[in-house]
Amino acid sequence: MFRRRIIEKRTYDKEKLKPVLKCSICNGEQVAGFKNRQTGKFEEVMFIRDTKDLAQFLEMYELSSVEKEY
Repeated sequence: MFRRRIIEKRTYDKEKLKPVLKCSICNGEQVAGFKNRQTGKFEEVMFIRDTKDLAQFLEMYELSSVEKEY
């Protein structure tokens, strides 16, 4: 029997922060997090290894999509 892992819902300041997926051109690494709209500072939340990790990030913050930055 498989048990689905319960994902804790989290919130963020939608006016100050923008959800972003930072992607490396060289090695393909992806990191999900939030970019401050005023300062441009990126705050890392989790490393994305595959589509399951990305789906978990989207579900955790109740997002439908996330913008990629290189």
